[in-house]
Amino acid sequence: MEIKAAMVKELREMTGAGVMACKNALVETEGDFDKAIELLRKKGEATAVKKAGRIAAEGTVLAVVEGKKAAIVEVNSETDFVAKNDKFKTFVANIAEQIIASDAADVEALSNEKFIKDESKTVKEELVSQIAVIGENLSIRRFTKINTDGVVVPYIHAGGRIGVLVESAADTDNEEIKEALKNIAMQVAALNPKYTSRSDISADELAKLKEITVESALNDPFTLPKPILNKLITKAVEGKVWSDEDIAIYEEKKSNMNYLPNFLSNEAKASLAEIAVADKDAIAGDKIFSGLVEGRVSKQLKEICLLDQPYVKAADGKQTVAKYVEEVAKNTGVDFSIKGFVRYETGEGLEKKSEDFAAEVAKQMQ
Repeated sequence: MEIKAAMVKELREMTGAGVMACKNALVETEGDFDKAIELLRKKGEATAVKKAGRIAAEGTVLAVVEGKKAAIVEVNSETDFVAKNDKFKTFVANIAEQIIASDAADVEALSNEKFIKDESKTVKEELVSQIAVIGENLSIRRFTKINTDGVVVPYIHAGGRIGVLVESAADTDNEEIKEALKNIAMQVAALNPKYTSRSDISADELAKLKEITVESALNDPFTLPKPILNKLITKAVEGKVWSDEDIAIYEEKKSNMNYLPNFLSNEAKASLAEIAVADKDAIAGDKIFSGLVEGRVSKQLKEICLLDQPYVKAADGKQTVAKYVEEVAKNTGVDFSIKGFVRYETGEGLEKKSEDFAAEVAKQMQ
């Protein structure tokens, strides 16, 4: 019987086994999928079959540098216990070495390569073997590779839960530069910026950030400048939008506007926000409101842009990362600029299973 590529692909998706393992199993069983799956189980692929559906949201991140090449990779396991296992750590180190030597652009391409430590198998087949040996579902989730003409410094935080690579244009072995890059990598690990500088944010992203800030301000009218807030309240009172009870509360408490929201009903506050949103165009054209929005946007940019963030080791608590970079460049005489960074945190964005130990024990006893 002819074994077609589509059959191999289907069996591979069903079992998680390697391409050649699936093909050989289909050849040996003359295309019978049930028998092929059974054969894969008998040959040690069964563990991977059983565990492929489990959630692997723990694991570790490893960042390595070899000369002008650097790589960061996240490999997931089901439990933190396995992530600390030496066998698992060795596998992750081997995968990082594979990435450094590879031209693969993504995990799928990497998985189909010959495994660097044993070219008789692919990376995918080695992964399946590790699943069988370790006894948990494992996943090579993602990686980033950097080829630099400058210098890259790695940093691992919290026992491998967070990994960072920071790249500088400075082509030097200067120890002060490397120490500064390590400090900045620690900053990235701790404060999780999204961008290196404001120039990395596209016009569309900036416009979206501003729009969200405008909407957020309008939906929280008691944070608006007093002249704008007073106009909104006048509309709510004179237009009888508020209930008689809320209007009475306003008349009683308006001498101290800071505490007014504490006494108004939720309905009154919600209707005030509705008035503000309805008056969006008029309010947005107000110079006072525009200043408020720009200030809030600037504050957010200082939180998400690395170079705008306060440097965590600054003696005065005010020096930005950009100023720290300038200071290091001045001290060393080196053109020390930050080209970019990569930050991985184990399991970010993944659903994590809820453990119920008592239920698991009961299940096993049954």
